[in-house]
Amino acid sequence: MPTESAKNQHSDLLLEVRDLSVEFSTEEGTIRAADGVSFRLRAGEVLGLVGESGCGKSVTAMSIPRLIPQPPGRICSGEIFFAGEDLLRLPIRRMRQLRGKEIGVIFQEPMTALSPLHRVERQLAEVFRLHTTMSSAEIREQSLAWLNKVGIADPAHCLKAYPFELSGGMRQRVMIAMALLLQPHLVIADEPTTALDVTIQAQILDLLQDLRQDEAGLLLITHDMGVIWEMCDQVAVMYASHIVETAPVKELFDTPLHPYTRGLLASIPSLHHGPGRLHHIPGQVPSLLHPPKGCPFADRCPLVVEQCRQEMPLLLTKNGKDHQVACWQAGL
Repeated sequence: MPTESAKNQHSDLLLEVRDLSVEFSTEEGTIRAADGVSFRLRAGEVLGLVGESGCGKSVTAMSIPRLIPQPPGRICSGEIFFAGEDLLRLPIRRMRQLRGKEIGVIFQEPMTALSPLHRVERQLAEVFRLHTTMSSAEIREQSLAWLNKVGIADPAHCLKAYPFELSGGMRQRVMIAMALLLQPHLVIADEPTTALDVTIQAQILDLLQDLRQDEAGLLLITHDMGVIWEMCDQVAVMYASHIVETAPVKELFDTPLHPYTRGLLASIPSLHHGPGRLHHIPGQVPSLLHPPKGCPFADRCPLVVEQCRQEMPLLLTKNGKDHQVACWQAGL
């Protein structure tokens, strides 16, 4: 976990998402995949975005570089400020200049993000050619160096390969290298270590930690609360398209206020649980096609009262200025 001194050294606001809402049109109706999402990320800081599958983490993350497919998706409201620029109002040409150079993205599924028609070398070189004036020799040298950094044992062989000739873990490492090539100021990492073994996972996380030294910010999406503890300064917890709690990582683990956050933390496997005693959160996530009137967690919450079913709680400050929670019964 980052130290307090490390966190206090970086106070410049790099990214601010304000009241972001994203919808998708489906045959069944409209889905609000992100609803009123707000958070901040400072230079040199790691913000963890955590929550179960389908809660809106990836949709939120891909809205930042405007990579939501339109249609069927649509960013219907909100603002996203990166280094003082409102990304949602930039001309597409300026947005393309920022992608890759200032904003790097590590996608969740590299097989769909990498082109199956081109060798790895060409795909890495394209990033350099779009944003730099490097020679072919310099591009090759840098490409080999970055493939080596992400743990590829034979980078020269990897350069000559097509993505379908590589394992899932190898493709993931190529995607990570591609996102970091130009050392962007903001890196969005969507489950960056999912397909990797434990040894390579640790190596990649160390590489992402090094971004702090260059004052870069990292938005890290993961299901792994252990990774959240080790990597993050701040945590934002999502549930059913809403941010339900944000806090410094130590405060969130020590004093979770939202019942959903408590359930997530209680579900972490532990030697103290014993066999057959793994905690789970009962019930089902509500349908985003027909969201409930009040709190989306109400039907699964042990603290629910009638107000919870009738009114959507606002994200309000509770235990100090950096701890916010959207819950009528927070702290009980």
